[in-house]
Amino acid sequence: MGKIKVLIVDDSIFMRKLIADFVSKDDRLDVAGTAKNGREAIRLAEELNPDVITMDVEMPEMDGLTALRHIMQRFPTPVLMVSSLTEKGAYETIKALQLGAVDFVQKPSGSVSLDLFRVKEELIAKIKAVANAPLSKTEPLVLSEAVQPKTKPAIQKIEKPLRVVTGFKQLFAVGTSTGGPKALETVITGLPAGFKDPVLVVQHMPPKFTEYLAKRLDGIANVNVVEAQNNQVISGGTVYIAPGDYHMEVRQRGNEYRIVLNKETHCNGHRPSVDVLYDSVSKLAGLKRHYIIMTGMGGDGAKGMKRAKDSGAAGSTIAESEETCIVYGMPKTAVNLGCVDHILPLNRISSKMIELSN
Repeated sequence: MGKIKVLIVDDSIFMRKLIADFVSKDDRLDVAGTAKNGREAIRLAEELNPDVITMDVEMPEMDGLTALRHIMQRFPTPVLMVSSLTEKGAYETIKALQLGAVDFVQKPSGSVSLDLFRVKEELIAKIKAVANAPLSKTEPLVLSEAVQPKTKPAIQKIEKPLRVVTGFKQLFAVGTSTGGPKALETVITGLPAGFKDPVLVVQHMPPKFTEYLAKRLDGIANVNVVEAQNNQVISGGTVYIAPGDYHMEVRQRGNEYRIVLNKETHCNGHRPSVDVLYDSVSKLAGLKRHYIIMTGMGGDGAKGMKRAKDSGAAGSTIAESEETCIVYGMPKTAVNLGCVDHILPLNRISSKMIELSN
């Protein structure tokens, strides 16, 4: 098996050298080339045919988002965005995931991070994980006005009729990681305006990023999508996304079900964790509970799904099939544990949810 060829794109010569050093020291990876702006990235992507591209966002001549759009339309390649942890960085990263990037890694301290070594292991692991991601050419995308930044990157919600559905009898719990934002877009936009059950989502993502993800999805979905808040009453027909760095649980209080957020220890290396969500949902004996696990590295959620199945929790378990997963890790672990009722390609998951809801 040949080495994974990596094209490194960053306007900082220091950052290019640092990432190249990380890549070259791994036996499975090889630096195919480096580029200092988006124009060079497009040219080298065509010439070198890399397996993975690491892409900075802000660069002269052509920025990373514009380059990403061209690459995904002409010669689709797994792209990892290397993003700064700022409001603008969070907004642009979500936009990049919408345009076809498979995942991102945060620069710990700004556009030139002397401490990039802090995310070295994450960067290398993600490069390896996404190298064989299934991709297809994308059509030019028109971004919703709901997600265009103004003076600061703020996202305006598209107005939808307020629906408060308290009499629901079922609940869907969804877990995903690498490749998840695009997968969630497919599933959530596949739900009709009349979908009557709540959907709780854990997407492995840092703070700020989950806020922009929720607002982005709310701008294009028929159902309401929000970043969950502590003690929030759960309503049917609404999707709740766990905020970054908080575990999300559900508790029954009288006739209501409420969101409970906490900062307890990381589970499976994550906070939020899919297992934490699944375990709390399994205790809601008054509801039929459905568990969905989609694309992602590792095995978070698989044991929680198995525990739900073993405890006799009423409902169904669904795993995204290998053919559509960006990374067939979390679903594979669940399938191997023998706790999955339905193995479905991504484009059939929302229709199965509608079927179960009805």
